[in-house]
Amino acid sequence: MRCLTLFLTAAALPLALAGNDASQDWPRFRGPRALGIMEGHKLPATWDCEKGTGVAWKTAIPGLANSSPIVADGAIYLTTAITPNPDPVFQTGRYGNVSSVEEDGDWTWAVLCVDLATGKIRWQREATAGTPRVKRHLKSTHADPTPATDGRHVVAMLGSQGLFCYDTQGNLKWKQDLGTLDAGYYLAKAAQWEYGSSPIIHDGLVIVQVDIQEGSFIRAYRLADGNQVWDTPRDEIPSWSTPTVHTSGDRTDLITNATRAIRGYDPATGTERWRLEGNATIVVPTPFVVDDLIYIASGYRPIQPIYAIRFGATGDITLPEGRSSSEHVAWSQSKRGPYMPTPVVYDGLLYVSDHGILTVYDAQSGEKIYNERLPNASGAYISALVAGDGKVYITSEDGDVYVVKAGDEFELLATNPLGETILATPAISDGRILLRGRHHLFAVQAE
Repeated sequence: MRCLTLFLTAAALPLALAGNDASQDWPRFRGPRALGIMEGHKLPATWDCEKGTGVAWKTAIPGLANSSPIVADGAIYLTTAITPNPDPVFQTGRYGNVSSVEEDGDWTWAVLCVDLATGKIRWQREATAGTPRVKRHLKSTHADPTPATDGRHVVAMLGSQGLFCYDTQGNLKWKQDLGTLDAGYYLAKAAQWEYGSSPIIHDGLVIVQVDIQEGSFIRAYRLADGNQVWDTPRDEIPSWSTPTVHTSGDRTDLITNATRAIRGYDPATGTERWRLEGNATIVVPTPFVVDDLIYIASGYRPIQPIYAIRFGATGDITLPEGRSSSEHVAWSQSKRGPYMPTPVVYDGLLYVSDHGILTVYDAQSGEKIYNERLPNASGAYISALVAGDGKVYITSEDGDVYVVKAGDEFELLATNPLGETILATPAISDGRILLRGRHHLFAVQAE
C-alpha cells in the first residue's frame, strides 16, 4: 500500500521536486521552497576532512555565526559577527543553562561572498559595527539568521543590528532598522538568546517573522527599495522559526510556526487566513509543503507535535481535544516532534531527528515506518535535515554528519566527522555539500 501511495505522490509532485529542475541554486534557509532537497548530481556518502579526502576546499571564515550558507549562480553568501575577543564564549551540547553571555566591546557584522568552485572569498562587506543591542545564549551568536537571495539581491537579517540588502557584487542597496529584537526565554525575560528567524523573498517582497518578548510582528518590505509594504502584529512569545510561502492553483499562503498558533497569511497583504493552536513553546523548526501538505513540528517537552495540514484552510482549524485528524489536518502526532532540527520529506517519507533518534513516517498517512538511534550520537542537534541522491544527511553539533540511505529500512551509510562543531544547516549545490563549521566553510563532494 505504501508503494502505491509513494507512486501517486511522486506523480503529483512538481518537476522541481522530482529532480528535474536544472537550477542548482540554494537561495534561502533549507534551499528551494524550504524543502531541504537538491537533486541532479551524485552526492557523497563519505569524506575525511582531516585527510582531505572528498573535500573540494576548506575556507576560513572570520567571526562567530550560526547562519547557514546560501547559493546562487555559483556564488555562496553568508553572514558573520566578528568579535574583538579572540576566544568568545560558545558552548555546544545538551544542557539546561538559560543564561545569556556577558560580553562587551565593539563587534563587526559582515556579509561575505565565496566562490562555489574554488572556495575563494570574492568579497566581504561590513554591514554595521558597534555593541550588540541584546545578549545571546551560550550556543547562539549575533549572526544566526540565514540570508536570502533572488539571484540579483542578497538580503541579510542581522537581528537588532538591522536588515541589509546588497546586490551580488556587494554594493549596499538599502537597509532598515527594525529596533531592538529581544528574543529569549519567555519565563525569564532577562535571559536574552538573540534573534534567529531568517528572511525570505517572495514576489518582490522581503518578509521577516519577528517573534520577540514584546511587540511581535510579521512584516514585508519591497525588495527593490526597502520600503515597508505591510505590517501585521502577532500575539506571540519568542520563536526562531523561518516562514515559508507556498502556491497551489490560484492561492498563495505565507505559513508561520510559533507557540500560540501556527498561522497562514495572505503574503500580499499580511492578512491572517487560518490558524491552528496546540503547539510547543520555544519553537524553532520551519514549515514546508510537499504535495499540498504543510509539515510543521515543534518539540519543547512535554509538548512535541507533528502536523500534516492540508493546504487551503480558512479560519480556526485547531483540532478538537482527543482528535489527531480533521477536514484540514491530514494527520498529526502528539510525540516525537523535534526541538530544533527541521525534518525533511524525501521520496514519500518524513524523516524526523531529535536528540540523536531518527523516526521515519509515511508522509501521506503518518504511519511510523521505523525508529532508530544514531550510533555514538551525542544527542545535541540543531542543523536541519537535508537530502538528495538517495541520501539523508543528519548533522550533530559535534560536527558528525550521519548519512542515512533513504528508504523503508534504516541503513547508516557513514558517519563523517567535520573536526569542528557545527550548528548551521548544510546547503547543497552542483554536487557539493556546504558545511559551515565553527571556523571554516567546507565543500565536500563525491570522489
